[in-house]
Amino acid sequence: MTVSSGPTAIDVEDALYTFVDSYDRAYEAAAANQQLSVAQICVLIRLDQRRGMSSLATELGCDASNITQIVARLESRGLVIRQPDPADGRARLIARTPEGDAVSTRFDSAFDFAREAKNRLSTEERDQLIVLLRKALGG
Repeated sequence: MTVSSGPTAIDVEDALYTFVDSYDRAYEAAAANQQLSVAQICVLIRLDQRRGMSSLATELGCDASNITQIVARLESRGLVIRQPDPADGRARLIARTPEGDAVSTRFDSAFDFAREAKNRLSTEERDQLIVLLRKALGG
């Protein structure tokens, strides 16, 4: 008779991988629903306030030239505008247009993966998940 001691390390890794993969696929589908790439929606949703390209590049962990290309695509669709930075005339700040706000709102409504996952858990389970995820991330 074998007694189970709970999930193995492989079980935990598989569950994490499955969750992240499902999250990524849902995120990609919600972005595609707005005719945007994942990179484009990642930039667009971070523009609740005017921001510089360098801060976006730092936050997203990518090269500033990548952000420039993404912003150019968003700008060509009328979703963002570039404005002079009042603190530094050489720099530009990026802001969403009203259409960009609407697309961001529609994306947020369409990307319901996290909300649905959260709603499957009790309040206690949610609290425990927060603690465990923060611990797993080293926080």
